[in-house]
Amino acid sequence: MKNNSSNIETKLIHHAQEPDPSTGAVIPPIYQTSTYAQSAPGVHKGFEYSRTDNPTRRNLEQALAAIESGKECGCFASGMAAITTLMHTLSPGDHVICSDDVYGGTYRLFSKVMQPLGLTFDFVDFSSGVDEWTPFVGPNTKMIWIETPSNPMLKVIDLTATIAKAKQLGLCSVVDNTFASPYLQRPIELGADIVVHSTTKYLGGHSDVVGGALIYADPVQADKMRFLQNSIGAIPGPFDSWLTHRSLKTLSVRMQRHCDNAMEVASFLSTHKKVQSVIYPGLSSHPHHAIAKKQMKAFGGMISIYLNADLNKTKTFLSSLRIFTLAESLGGVESLIEHPAIMTHASLPPVERAKLGIGDSLVRLSVGIEHVQDLIEDLAQALQQI
Repeated sequence: MKNNSSNIETKLIHHAQEPDPSTGAVIPPIYQTSTYAQSAPGVHKGFEYSRTDNPTRRNLEQALAAIESGKECGCFASGMAAITTLMHTLSPGDHVICSDDVYGGTYRLFSKVMQPLGLTFDFVDFSSGVDEWTPFVGPNTKMIWIETPSNPMLKVIDLTATIAKAKQLGLCSVVDNTFASPYLQRPIELGADIVVHSTTKYLGGHSDVVGGALIYADPVQADKMRFLQNSIGAIPGPFDSWLTHRSLKTLSVRMQRHCDNAMEVASFLSTHKKVQSVIYPGLSSHPHHAIAKKQMKAFGGMISIYLNADLNKTKTFLSSLRIFTLAESLGGVESLIEHPAIMTHASLPPVERAKLGIGDSLVRLSVGIEHVQDLIEDLAQALQQI
């Protein structure tokens, strides 16, 4: 029986999860194989070698394409592997306009790896509107790259206006949707060409698997990605693919709890005397709250705060937490906390961090799905230490 539901909650559980026809197993098996028997040279059942294709990976790719309202998806061994493969669809001399506030690993790849290979980049504040980034468009500009909400400053970019302008200018629009997940927003439905995910984060959701994905609106545009996926070979193994696909089943309930908890935590922190300010799209104080409300189902599980503290006191706060784990990454069921300037965004030059406001007192929280009162009490007792 095929799942034809248009509701994401049903797609998450059933798409590309048909019972195994040979045994009736409700969960499809893991095809932990590197190669496939051929009845004659070149005669096979659709699979030749698992770098090229694998049934378990294919199931995950079909599921991710469906929940992002895309046509094709390629999965990779990490989010950075996905981004690296996408960058290889460009040619030396091509120009990309990128959000100024992006994951530090993305900035490092673009500025330290891809730029020396001949690509050029401008990092611009897309959240200020189309008039802010369009002056950077030149004859060699091929792509815009945006994160919304962004990492770690949680800027929200108006996807409808930005993508419409990109189409008018003939540019490919790429949206890193990792922070929101397709449960909260689906950029392809708003006209985006390509959606990027670190599936390590909310899609995997359990801090036990690393992966990445590229989802395409146009299957023809995805052909080059498929060639590079096979040629470069930065693909996930079958078990990693299976783990991620398994996790999709609970994405809707996890994301709703992340959002509910984050709203309560953000409200608590916004009234605490040891907290200078709270950055969370769900608060009316957020400069892009209205845009977030328009294009997101809810406001996500990520919060950034400025403490009324110097670096040493900020470190004391981070080390005093008992439930929040001091660790990089985000989007797992457990609550994590980190210091962007020292951890996730240390690869940005100090001057660039300063421009964005990534300083000594900035802390980023990934609010998990624990009981929210326990999280608030943990933050309260740690704040008392500074």
